[in-house]
Amino acid sequence: MERAAEFSVTAFTEGCDVSLTGDWTGDRMDFVSADLHHLIDGRTVRVLELSAVSRLDTAGAYALVKAIGAALPGAEARGRPETLRLVELVAQASAGRLRTLPKLPRGFHELAIRLGRSTVQIANEIFETLVFSGHLIAVVGRSIVNPRRIRWAACFSLAERAGLDAIPIVSVTSFFIGAVVGLLGANMLQQFGAEVFVVELIAIAVVREFSVIITAILLAGRSASAFAAEIGSMKMNQEIDAMRVMGVDPFEALVFPRFAALLVTTPLLTFVAILAGLAGGLMVTWIVLDIGPAFFLQRMIENVKPVHLFVGMSKTPIMATIIAGIGCRQGLEVGGDVESLGRRVTAAVVHAIFSIIMIDAGFALIYMEFNL
Repeated sequence: MERAAEFSVTAFTEGCDVSLTGDWTGDRMDFVSADLHHLIDGRTVRVLELSAVSRLDTAGAYALVKAIGAALPGAEARGRPETLRLVELVAQASAGRLRTLPKLPRGFHELAIRLGRSTVQIANEIFETLVFSGHLIAVVGRSIVNPRRIRWAACFSLAERAGLDAIPIVSVTSFFIGAVVGLLGANMLQQFGAEVFVVELIAIAVVREFSVIITAILLAGRSASAFAAEIGSMKMNQEIDAMRVMGVDPFEALVFPRFAALLVTTPLLTFVAILAGLAGGLMVTWIVLDIGPAFFLQRMIENVKPVHLFVGMSKTPIMATIIAGIGCRQGLEVGGDVESLGRRVTAAVVHAIFSIIMIDAGFALIYMEFNL
């Protein structure tokens, strides 16, 4: 039930005391403000008693500020903290002393600020990456010197999840990639009467490039995101902090098993992808060009050098290191909210795929210089 806004003014020789009661809300504040201002009549307000005010909104606070005017700052205000805070904020706003938001920079100034922030962020990312790499190298070194520190159960479990469970998707994807390469090669080479060379095209493309790239990209989307999400959720729940308190190195317990699992399973998955891609190309050449499996395999063995297999497989340890490192590092950078977790999982996938493409291009340039 609403109570009317009332006030009383007790006059003294050196000033007056003002006491407010009731609900100071609503649209009749102008009349109350005018009456209160008339009673004060420019006298100094010694005490402003607000303890009996049951409800106060910005309209009532503004009416009080307008009635008392310049006498408000010198008055001793009494009342609930939230009431006094609201009166203070309204008084500051009416006096124009509220902090105004700075104007956002525009044009070249804004561009310079963004470039500066981006530069600082890149420098921080490089520094954090070097710190992460150094810690991981130290853990790998300790594990090689003392294999009893390795958590074999976690390594085998993660190898199964990241390796064996990924065989179906890697095989199917590589099979269709090989089939597509075979279709394109058959369509192009038939125009020149060189259909037989489609065998070399499929073998070299699948063995040297496509199988490695497809496997790495699938692992980046499948394993890097999983690593970031798993470690990030542990970071949010403060499980990693609990590990440190108990004397357990999170790199030994979480990062190294994932790194070892991908380092072992990525070459195996790549080899499976090579077989699946060759099977897809063989099927296409058999159906479209009537080149049988025996002729396909014989021509591939005679004309495709083993160096192409070496070139393809030599990339797999680097790809595994990049995928595991980026996924685990992004997981360790997760903050305390879900938004940070989603941002880091997305960054893990994007950074891993970008790094895979860039590293593969670097390998291509290096092997081209060595004429491999």
